[in-house]
Amino acid sequence: MLLYLQNNIWTILIALTSGAMLFWSFFGNRLRGIKDVDHIAATQLINHKNALVLDVREQGEYDSGHILNSKLMPLGKLRERIGELEKYRDKPILVVCRSGMRSASACAQLGKQGFAQAYNLEGGVMAWQKASLPLER
Repeated sequence: MLLYLQNNIWTILIALTSGAMLFWSFFGNRLRGIKDVDHIAATQLINHKNALVLDVREQGEYDSGHILNSKLMPLGKLRERIGELEKYRDKPILVVCRSGMRSASACAQLGKQGFAQAYNLEGGVMAWQKASLPLER
């Protein structure tokens, strides 16, 4: 058994690493306390809970198409501009970006600042478009 492990150490390490990466891709956001929502739940948050849509992309991305009535606050500026969101502290905030990665990071930052109802749009604006939901320019 020990000889097998020694002869196949790299294969075993690769298998363990890829397994850990797979686990993280499925459960990583949940472990960080991030609430992912799909486009259906997102539209319900917007239409029934009057959620703020916070777009954390850059200006050029936002200008090329964004969710109606969304507020632009690029991820790099979130920390210094978080005070602008104070009136939404106890309200739902739907955070969006291109693919859902930057918005997940923004949700984590918001959660650390006490915004308990921050939701990450899973798949971002790309998923929104794929579902044929409207964007404004």
